[in-house]
Amino acid sequence: MAIQITIRGVPEEVRDELAARAALTRQSMQQYLRGELERIAARPSLDAWLQQVQQRKDAFGTSIPTSAILEARDADRR
Repeated sequence: MAIQITIRGVPEEVRDELAARAALTRQSMQQYLRGELERIAARPSLDAWLQQVQQRKDAFGTSIPTSAILEARDADRR
């Protein structure tokens, strides 16, 4: 069963930008926003992602020194 969501207090300029983006994709505002919400919901939140990274790091016990990261970064810039 589909759920309805109402968002109040959206500034007019935000609404206009969303309407323009929907038009560019030849979608109604409802279709466009539903797609964007689905895209957002399909990805983990930043906190959840960082927690997953920390858990993997803890599980494997690996650690890379900061100096090695900076050296690799600098090597790519040459």
